[in-house]
Amino acid sequence: MAEIRVNGVSLYYEARGAGPGVVLVHGSWTDADSWVRVLPGLAEETTVVSYDRRGHSRSEDLLTQGSVYEDAADLAGLIVGLGLAPAYVCGDSYGGLIALRLAAARPDLLRGVTVHEPPATGTLLADPELRPLGVAFAERISAVRELLEQAESAAAAELYANTIAFGPGAWEQLPAPVRHTYIRNAPTYLDELRDPDALDLDLTALNRFTERVLLTQSDDSAPMYGEILDLIDLSLPKPERHVYPHAGHTPHLSEPERWVRTTLPHALN
Repeated sequence: MAEIRVNGVSLYYEARGAGPGVVLVHGSWTDADSWVRVLPGLAEETTVVSYDRRGHSRSEDLLTQGSVYEDAADLAGLIVGLGLAPAYVCGDSYGGLIALRLAAARPDLLRGVTVHEPPATGTLLADPELRPLGVAFAERISAVRELLEQAESAAAAELYANTIAFGPGAWEQLPAPVRHTYIRNAPTYLDELRDPDALDLDLTALNRFTERVLLTQSDDSAPMYGEILDLIDLSLPKPERHVYPHAGHTPHLSEPERWVRTTLPHALN
């Protein structure tokens, strides 16, 4: 078990392969193990690092209110501490928000970014035409939060999987270890919801990131993700887009070989 201490917290990480550095940032509820299906393909040509974000699974939990700014600072510390700069960073869902925040704050640490369906609903709420999408998403989150506030972790995880992340009936189809991870990390999602800046994104600040950014979505995911990516696209100097067919919110899990074929050329460029 490898650990690195950054910003006063110990983070679990796993490194494989040799070559240019690639760092994978997981989304809400889960941990580094969510990337296990794409690690072998990436490790053939890169040094690929996956890690548990602070408070998740094997990383240290300081038992204090966290913030997306801390997550971005942890990612920066990991890249510097492991000597990977400039690294290529891939972020899934909430991990994509962390990657984009780092791109805006420390562009010197990155040579490119891939993000899949970041839930930057704050950008939707700021746009009068798109606000209904953001409000609808917030209502679904509110139901999950109510269960989390009552310490009903299993029920909250099931509701999140079925109404936000994947779709009706998805929870029962998830492997038991994945369900266990979601339940174990449920308090970290409540922590994110208590952070007023968690789902916001400074689109103006992204304009300073001049490296390529691959923005991906799946054609069977919620329409709001496409709207969010459209807004991010307009804020970036070098955006690129890719749509996965029938891959859902986690293509690195549902279509790992396709995900590697899509991502690796960008990570090596």
